[in-house]
Amino acid sequence: MEKIQKRLLRLLHKKSYRYSENPLFTLSSGRQSAFYIDCKPTMHDPQGKALIGEIVYNKIKNSGIAGVGGLTMGADPIAISTSLISYQKGKGIKSFSIRKAAKGHGTARRIEGEMQPGEKVVIVDDVVTSGSSVIEAIKAAEDYGLRVVKVIILVDREEEGGRQKIEALVPNVEPIFTVSDLKRFESDGKNSPARSLSRPAQPAHPTM
Repeated sequence: MEKIQKRLLRLLHKKSYRYSENPLFTLSSGRQSAFYIDCKPTMHDPQGKALIGEIVYNKIKNSGIAGVGGLTMGADPIAISTSLISYQKGKGIKSFSIRKAAKGHGTARRIEGEMQPGEKVVIVDDVVTSGSSVIEAIKAAEDYGLRVVKVIILVDREEEGGRQKIEALVPNVEPIFTVSDLKRFESDGKNSPARSLSRPAQPAHPTM
């Protein structure tokens, strides 16, 4: 398992971690940051999907979890990859997706997937800063009647008290990596530096 995590950390560092000498990345809070983490290139990479699914599955496989999901779209690749790995392992954990707003037509539901009220679920997300996206997902899942027993974050930026805010609702919160892990990975002298940017960047993804 440790070997798999190292492979994923290397991939995240290569594809998803960016920095600048000056704080030029605008976060959803409006604050400027010297580094930016965009997990989507890693989550949509074939190897990234396999590694993420394997890691998350191993964290929840013996917990009696019925489903894994979160707020679209940051959670979707994580949930789908985990569900697929679970099927391959003979467990069959379902994935679900939480819309940012309920559909205005058809069933008008907000949660997509075959989840049933009372089932135990894990909420996942790609990057956490303020924790607002995860908190929204937890509340939507609980409103639907699901029992949220754990939260798994791909990368915790360790800022704005995001993890602590989530823990006030669901005490069992586990990041796979933190921004400190990415910084240490770069500074150990064996790795290529993250891509440095010197031009204005687009605002960070709303899940931050």
